[in-house]
Amino acid sequence: MAFLIRRFGFYLAAFIAAATINFFLPRLMPGDPIQIMFSSAGAELSPENLDALKLTFGFVDGPLWQQYLTYLQSIFTGDLGRSIKYFPLPVTSVLGNALIWTVGLMGTATIVSFTLGTFLGVLAAWRRGSVFDIVVSVGAIFATSVPAVVTSLIVLFFFGFTLGWFPTGYAADPSLDPSFSLTYIGSLLYHGILPMLTLCTVLTGGFAVTMRNNMINLLGEDYIVMGRAKGLSDSRVMLWYAARNALLPTVSSLAIAIGTVLGGSLVTEVVFNYPGLGNILYQAILARDYPVIQGQLLIMTVAMLIANFIVDVSYVLLDPRLRGTS
Repeated sequence: MAFLIRRFGFYLAAFIAAATINFFLPRLMPGDPIQIMFSSAGAELSPENLDALKLTFGFVDGPLWQQYLTYLQSIFTGDLGRSIKYFPLPVTSVLGNALIWTVGLMGTATIVSFTLGTFLGVLAAWRRGSVFDIVVSVGAIFATSVPAVVTSLIVLFFFGFTLGWFPTGYAADPSLDPSFSLTYIGSLLYHGILPMLTLCTVLTGGFAVTMRNNMINLLGEDYIVMGRAKGLSDSRVMLWYAARNALLPTVSSLAIAIGTVLGGSLVTEVVFNYPGLGNILYQAILARDYPVIQGQLLIMTVAMLIANFIVDVSYVLLDPRLRGTS
């Protein structure tokens, strides 16, 4: 309990620090969204309407410290204000609608990538020096080295435009009404193939490299040698002795990857025009939509802190050696 309280206090302080940066970051951007909206309206709005706009969107005309206290109050009360770009929708509704698409796409891609990357890393380490190890290692390093935007554009150009096998945008056919019908679900899966392929290509390489390195570091340990000396099968030694212990550091990578799920993949979602949190954040940045930007960054911060807290707790539960020092 003392360990949990210490870690909770640490992450609470980290959250306050991140929320403070989240407050100042949009305000360092050039341009005032209310002034931009007022100027674009031309003669349709009177100067008296400017104060009404500021009041509507929660912009406080006061000292910076007063704005900061109002911002902190809005965080802990759950009132993130109304979106400027998607007015009159509240920020929670805008982000909530996009959250479903991001979790479905990024969550599935993370699970598939972790499973595939871990399996390839285990086999590559067990057969280190073989052709299989060389192919997996080079492919994984190449996949993680290429920027996500390049991978997205290559996949889009080759499979979408050149071959024409898959659609090049949207989460589903725009002519279909959202429903639980087989037609709409099939359209969702069909439109999600290219974004899923891009994300899996980028994420799988990282998991494979991490697992391979962890496995190689453990193959010379005494308990591995003892397992082989006892006549245990290679598959048992590989999975239950080596991979089981090498998986522990990989939990950190998985938790961080899950934490980034709620942030969405900005590049992939923008390239494929996918209506997730990443695309919403990009549109909000273009529109100087401070409430949506702050709400999205806040979600990403909370998700990462929770993921790291789960890693701390899981390490103590999975590794008995840490329980005495926690």
